[in-house]
Amino acid sequence: MDERVFTERGELVLRRRAGHFELISNGVFLMDTRSGESERVLVRAALAAAPPGPRLLIGGLGVGFSLAEAVHTDAAEIVVVEIEPAVVRWHHGVLRPFSEGALDDPRVRVVTADLAAWFTGTSDRFDVICLDVDNGPGWTVFDHNTGLYRAAGLAMLRDHLRPGGVLAVWSASAEPGFEATLTRTIGPVRTVRVPVGSGEPDVVYVASCAGDDCADLR
Repeated sequence: MDERVFTERGELVLRRRAGHFELISNGVFLMDTRSGESERVLVRAALAAAPPGPRLLIGGLGVGFSLAEAVHTDAAEIVVVEIEPAVVRWHHGVLRPFSEGALDDPRVRVVTADLAAWFTGTSDRFDVICLDVDNGPGWTVFDHNTGLYRAAGLAMLRDHLRPGGVLAVWSASAEPGFEATLTRTIGPVRTVRVPVGSGEPDVVYVASCAGDDCADLR
């Protein structure tokens, strides 16, 4: 049985198929609950490069695998920015098992907002930002999201990192041009490829600003 909501961004569908759930935006498949390994790797790889007890921001709640991973870490605070209120609501219901009830964790705060717009209105800074709001830099859910992956958008994200902070970005495929821009804008990049059942591996880009370099880049 599908659940559909209509928003100012179009149609969002939560589809149940063979015991799993799929998220589909305007007919475009986003993710499902069948694995989630690369979403978990996104968080693990980012936190491995971060200081202990970090402030962590996750851009995109999705089906909850990234958040579920995050609450099993030493993160001191976890902020999740999700644009769709329906997605948050589903995690209080049918998607709760996949986020492992993480919304109840006292360290977790959910902000229902467009990520880019929210960043422009806050001075909050984080040790780690994990970005998973699209299928990758080359395949965005909404056209305006493309700006997040360009130099100006990455610079904005960098401005919300603490010195020594880490930006991790999930992608459904390798994006060499993006990796080069990320290196120039943030700092050294580690690329983690996560095999999937078929096709190209998912890719996690982890960019680190060593020491005070992030502050110096501003």
